[in-house]
Amino acid sequence: MTNPDDVAPATARSAEHADLLAALASHRGLLRRTVRDLTDEQARERPTVSELCLGGLIKHLAEMERRWTRFATGGAEAMESVPIDWAHQFRMLEGETLEGVLADFAQAAAQTDAFVGTADLDRKWPLPSAPWFEPGAGWSIRMVVLHLIGEISQHSGHADIIRESLDGAKTMG
Repeated sequence: MTNPDDVAPATARSAEHADLLAALASHRGLLRRTVRDLTDEQARERPTVSELCLGGLIKHLAEMERRWTRFATGGAEAMESVPIDWAHQFRMLEGETLEGVLADFAQAAAQTDAFVGTADLDRKWPLPSAPWFEPGAGWSIRMVVLHLIGEISQHSGHADIIRESLDGAKTMG
């Protein structure tokens, strides 16, 4: 059964836009399914040797969507215009709730989708200077969206392991 949250908006510019939006929605839906029926305390727990917790993964992905959408709209300078709190973005802090981080994730996703639905996917920007990017390389908006799909998928896998460690539940099981 399809979750209504997993369906891409009907405002896509082309079939390719619709496919990309549907892939983003599907992978986000899997992540949301991973945290279904958890308490804030469970979302904050770190049941493995990793520093990762479920709420922190969702916070990280919301920030990454915003960061890469800024890149897609204005290049590396726009991407880096908002500082990142690397120490806290992977943690769900006291006072933060699972409901709140999910709402923030939904807001970031809506902003991404609104942009991607009509973007020129061939528009290309030089990547920021970083040891993991080839010097002088650039990414099209299409590549940014594919990167976001990969990032969400990778962290959904992490989330599934954390959830199974918490209470035995599996996203797909």
